[in-house]
Amino acid sequence: MPDGSLPRTLRDADALLAAGLIGAEQAPAIAAVAERYAISVTSAVAALIGAPDDPIARQYIPDAAELVTAPDEIEDPTADAPFTPVKGVVHRYPDRALLKPLLACPVYCRFCFRREVVGPDGGLLTEAELDAAIAWFARTPQVREAILTGGDPLMLSPRRLGKILARLAAIPHLEVLRIHTRVPVADPERVTAALVAAMDLEKPLFLCLHANHAQEFSPAARAAIGRLTRAGIPVLGQSVLLAGVNDSEEALEGLFRAMLSVRVKPYYLHQLDLAPGTARFRVAPERGRALLRGLRGRVTGLAWPTYVQELPDGGGKMPIGPGVA
Repeated sequence: MPDGSLPRTLRDADALLAAGLIGAEQAPAIAAVAERYAISVTSAVAALIGAPDDPIARQYIPDAAELVTAPDEIEDPTADAPFTPVKGVVHRYPDRALLKPLLACPVYCRFCFRREVVGPDGGLLTEAELDAAIAWFARTPQVREAILTGGDPLMLSPRRLGKILARLAAIPHLEVLRIHTRVPVADPERVTAALVAAMDLEKPLFLCLHANHAQEFSPAARAAIGRLTRAGIPVLGQSVLLAGVNDSEEALEGLFRAMLSVRVKPYYLHQLDLAPGTARFRVAPERGRALLRGLRGRVTGLAWPTYVQELPDGGGKMPIGPGVA
């Protein structure tokens, strides 16, 4: 756990070493990783790390293996680029599209499928680029849902977030808005009353919270999620099946129960996307299906997510089981 003399966010090997999160022997390799992929570990996350190989450290602490690309790994595994009609928009499904107003996150997950493009420089859309993106939504009537992602939209100021949401909500054919975020568990102090108020809309707005282990639901995270749910914002949970993090029946059960305990409905369990340097996190789909079968009857249906895998070439998410057998 970092002491008060350390920065609020750890962004390089030296900072991780000073915080006691890596050993001196690891520092050169992690510095090499940082030349390609961004590092960010918030004080809230660092406080949850109890050992170098625990489920929290594994998600956020860089590893030299990230610089090894397996033959089947690709830079854009979700095919964002071919489905980008204007900068900041991804349109893979007929009735919904992504809006990426920025590419900064509070933390940088070591398994992220956008790890080649996210980073502390932010990738913030200019006013002209944002105008063009929102204009695309306005002139595309078949799109009924706008999904704010990135990066993490809750890294925006309340004023900017509220302005974007209000502009989208004013488009008549947009029926639902959605925000994908890690902020409530990774940097819960950001979930202020002003940020929550920015999400107070007449149109339905859903927030999808990314969390992969029960340990991420710290008291501060629980309080942040409570501020959202008490404001009437429905919160859904999405997770990635990750080796060494949640690839056991006990870990998944703990995760899903932790979500329900703070009124978060488990929504998606993702099969890992084939991003470069992520092989150490892979769990075979057969193993994932077996884990979920093992939970059938042990957990309420409220805790049951849909297990999905991203299809190649922009085909979108496909449920991959388990079946009823």
